Amino acid sequence: MLGLALTLLAAAFAASHFAMNTDTYALIAPRASWRMDEARLRAAFPANGDTIVAVVDGTTPELAESGAARLAQRLAGDSAHFTSVRRPDGGSFFEREGLLYAPLPDVRAATARMIAAQPLLGPLSADPSLRGVASAIGTVADGVLHGDTTLAQAQAPMTALAQAFEARAAGKPAYFSWARLFGGAGALAPPTRRLVILTPRLDYGSLMPGEGPMAAVRAAADALALAPARGVTVRLTGEVPLGDEEFRSLQSNIGFVGAVMAGAMLLTLWLAMRSARTVAAIVLTTLCGLVITTALGLAAVGRFNIISIAFIPLFVGLGIDFSIQFATRFRADLIDAPDAATALASAAGGLGPSLLLAAAAVALGFCAFLPTDYVGISELGIIAGLGMIVALLLSVTLLPALLMLSGVRAPAAAVGWAGAAPIDAWLHRRRRAVLWAFGVAMIASIAALPWVRFDFNPLHLRDADSEAVATLTDLTHDPDRTPNTIDILASDLPAANALAARLSRLPEVRAAVTLDALVPADQPPKLAAIADAAALLATTLDPFEIAPPPSDAERVAALQVAASKLAAAAASDPAHGKAARRLGEAFTHLAASTPEARAAAETMVAAPLRITLSQLGASLAAESVTSATLPPALARDWVAPDGRARVSLFPAGDGNDNAVLARFARAVLGVAPHATGAPITIQAAARSISRAFVTAGALALAGIALLLFAILRSVREVAFTLAPVALAGFLTLSTCVAIGQPINFANIIAFPLLFGVGVAFHIYFVMAWRGGAQNLLQSPLARAVFFSALATGTAFGAVWLSAHPGTASMGKILMLSLAWTLVCALIFEPALLGPPKPTAGAR
Repeated sequence: MLGLALTLLAAAFAASHFAMNTDTYALIAPRASWRMDEARLRAAFPANGDTIVAVVDGTTPELAESGAARLAQRLAGDSAHFTSVRRPDGGSFFEREGLLYAPLPDVRAATARMIAAQPLLGPLSADPSLRGVASAIGTVADGVLHGDTTLAQAQAPMTALAQAFEARAAGKPAYFSWARLFGGAGALAPPTRRLVILTPRLDYGSLMPGEGPMAAVRAAADALALAPARGVTVRLTGEVPLGDEEFRSLQSNIGFVGAVMAGAMLLTLWLAMRSARTVAAIVLTTLCGLVITTALGLAAVGRFNIISIAFIPLFVGLGIDFSIQFATRFRADLIDAPDAATALASAAGGLGPSLLLAAAAVALGFCAFLPTDYVGISELGIIAGLGMIVALLLSVTLLPALLMLSGVRAPAAAVGWAGAAPIDAWLHRRRRAVLWAFGVAMIASIAALPWVRFDFNPLHLRDADSEAVATLTDLTHDPDRTPNTIDILASDLPAANALAARLSRLPEVRAAVTLDALVPADQPPKLAAIADAAALLATTLDPFEIAPPPSDAERVAALQVAASKLAAAAASDPAHGKAARRLGEAFTHLAASTPEARAAAETMVAAPLRITLSQLGASLAAESVTSATLPPALARDWVAPDGRARVSLFPAGDGNDNAVLARFARAVLGVAPHATGAPITIQAAARSISRAFVTAGALALAGIALLLFAILRSVREVAFTLAPVALAGFLTLSTCVAIGQPINFANIIAFPLLFGVGVAFHIYFVMAWRGGAQNLLQSPLARAVFFSALATGTAFGAVWLSAHPGTASMGKILMLSLAWTLVCALIFEPALLGPPKPTAGAR
């Protein structure tokens, strides 16, 4: 009753104090040098921290621009979900000054195209409607007939308009772009992708802290009809959507994985015990221990993180092991004991020292993570270490009480495996050959270590087809929008410019950007070319009078007149008349169609026309740009209030290639050791995590070796205990090499479980051998070890079925590691131990 009461109190405490920190930024201690560099940059430029990036793709440049502008405007008013809304590639500043950022030859070519298009732009500006489009085309046809222009020169707009009208008449999605007609190529090619960068208000107490802001973005997109059916796609990526999608992926089939896990565990326990009452006692003991450990973990560390929550499989795996060991020994002793109480006392006396030593060793191993910089795993070590104490105490208190209350009967036959006698005999005869075989396997495994692949790119742990990951991958292939950039915090702008100039000479760096890079070069000749075009096009793009919207009858009349003129122009130049005839036929068909069809056609051509005319007019109003005239919000992205300045570097080559990013990071760090950014932090995090595991492994081995020596007083027996654990680890790593499985942030968590289970198993065998046990594979101990490994392996191997790639890889490594642990425990360990020590009273 005391155990159950304690469990209820622990459950109440856990329910009232449960907290979860899903901020992956907090998983590594802030004292790490690269974390401090990252923190300094975030403090100086907080808008570049946790963000949601809305990627707006349009079928046409106008649809992309309109969609991004309307979405940004709507979200800017949502202060409940966002602290800032920015358009890094759009807005009034870039509409006006964007032409200045193109090379001088492109600026001259663009202004020349505008001037050449004046005959078409004039009627369109005065009447931006279907009527105006038809009239403008009719004017072009007149020019052909009068010899002022040729059909060859007008072929592009006529073909594009004909294709759009024909597609709409056929009931297909149809979009038209004036920007493509008037725009250029290269740097001046009108983009069909725009970005909106949002800084959200996050709730880190939730498993998905960005769920509210992301829902707000999608609701706004829906309200604005920004959908693929309307020619616009809005996708979300960035740190926040990536994190939230990861947890959504974890939850997607968690019910199925949990059911398989529970079913596998119960089936294995039944096969091990052949007693429903014993299975119930073990399950209840494990659940009680899990609840108590949860409460202790919350009391010790305050909240769980996405790594420390892995204490659940660690506790269940090792807690089940302790319970199986005790229950198996109890059932074996129950055969010869006069009553259950005597059997319990015998089991506790015979197995107690082994359980105590195993729990102490495993807890010590977990605590070895405490001095590392990997906060996620060090907190896991605290909780798992406490869990081992709880598991041990419940295995020798609550479990015996439950076994007594349940009235477990003695098994009908011996609990051990009599059928394993031939294997025991073979191991005794072939002991030397078995040890040589494992020795060769150990050497081969060590030789394979250089080929162990460590992939700590967090994107590779996620579903590549999910929206946030697929969108981010898409962006990494865009050299101007790749998120895989490196940033450096300089003392001031002159220092930033000097550093950028030095770094831009590195072959691994495609571009180095500072605030001054946002001041266009060659402004005087560019402004002169723009001013010349503006003087000629001023009244063209800004007419004194704009015609009112046309009636349907006016649309029909304009279409019929234009069709007639196009037919005449085509007849005058048969060699180039195909596009004119095609457009004239489309106009004739549209004139004979319904008013609704003509209204839809007008929307198709008039809406993008207004956007393009506005952009052309704005671009001809360009003014000289200096660092002082840059928009304050844009300047704040590059210079902090205290004067410190940011240098942003773009990689040369494929921004999604790990090797390219590694070379990029090394080259930059060689010049600027305090640089930061994804290419650096991903690799630095990998080094921190690897170093944490190496440090913890060394400390754990040293601490456990000292503990074992203090108890066993024999270097040889300490080696007998730890050598199989090391062997199982090397065999697991070499198997990963053989099957091409990299080690990553998620599956590396399997190794503490491998270490804990392995140490426990081998302590049991060494302690039994030390007590004089013979024929170890026939003993109840071997049966308990086998089913303990099977229960843990099959249950947590079910994680392999997870929809989350990282979690699935953890399940795979768990299965591999436990399989090798079992082989080392049941084959290598008995061969290594050899004949038992001649101790009186051996069991």
